[in-house]
Amino acid sequence: MYDESTSRVNPLRTAPNLLTLARICLVPILVAAVMEGNYRLGFVLFVIAGLTDALDGTLARLLKQRSMLGQYLDPVADKLLLSALFLVLMHEGLIPVTVTVMVFGRDVGILLVAAILYAAVGRREFQPSIFGKANTLAQVSAVAAVLLYQFESLRWIGAVREFALKATMVLTIVSGLHYAWIASRRNGTHASNGQSPR
Repeated sequence: MYDESTSRVNPLRTAPNLLTLARICLVPILVAAVMEGNYRLGFVLFVIAGLTDALDGTLARLLKQRSMLGQYLDPVADKLLLSALFLVLMHEGLIPVTVTVMVFGRDVGILLVAAILYAAVGRREFQPSIFGKANTLAQVSAVAAVLLYQFESLRWIGAVREFALKATMVLTIVSGLHYAWIASRRNGTHASNGQSPR
């Protein structure tokens, strides 16, 4: 269990959250690099951001720090990074408008459902599903492949880019429907237990 007094004694316990904040700080730099056409730098920064994402989770486990702030901050940082890149890459004509609109539409829908669940039954938790995780992986792969293809125009990279973009579209729909199904089941369970909406 996270103890704030322990974190004051051992500053390393705040390292996972500092890495997450560093990932958020990378977003404007990454966006600027892409908009200036420096795709190589953009790709390197994107890889660094991915490494901080993996490292903060590892540190949280090793240091036995699973703070509430980290649980909320980490997915926010991921969404901010991917959303910003999808927008700027769409603006640069490197990602189809349809893909970006679908990605944003799904995320907005999930936020609305989570808000409704909280208002109706006071439920805060809305854990990612296997389809949601697969969709995030597809989005990361698509962004990485799009950036890499701009300075390494190899055929296999182009193939990966096309596959990842198509996978993103399919998984966006599937994961969105799956989240809706989970939400309806949870709401039905609370209703059957006699818990009325607040």
